[in-house]
Amino acid sequence: MTVRRRTATYPRALRVNQVLRQVVAEELERLADADELPMLTVTSVEVAADMRSAVVYLASLDDASACALEERRGHLQRLIGSQMTMKRTPRLSFRADPAIASGSRVEELLRGLHGHDAQHTDDTEHRDEGPPAPTP
Repeated sequence: MTVRRRTATYPRALRVNQVLRQVVAEELERLADADELPMLTVTSVEVAADMRSAVVYLASLDDASACALEERRGHLQRLIGSQMTMKRTPRLSFRADPAIASGSRVEELLRGLHGHDAQHTDDTEHRDEGPPAPTP
């Protein structure tokens, strides 16, 4: 499975991504401290080329958190609008970061290989010992 994300190439889009990530992460941390949301980690933000929408990628996103974020989307957008000078505030959408899932899968595969290598090494060691030497 290949994880592809289009990254911003224009300096303005890069700056907007960075500021959006910071503002959203700080607000999500504040909401988690107030027990309004579980702790969520913002991994990245990608704003569309026309700056009308942005996808906020989170390390994990269950259904309950997704609903809670959707309820607070308007609040987050107003907060962004008050902290940034933009003609339009991007409409936020929230998704689980596919890179996290891919990384977990790779880690699982590596653990499987490591476990297989350890088992193979144990088998080889026992085989190399050979039969016990005859006693005179």
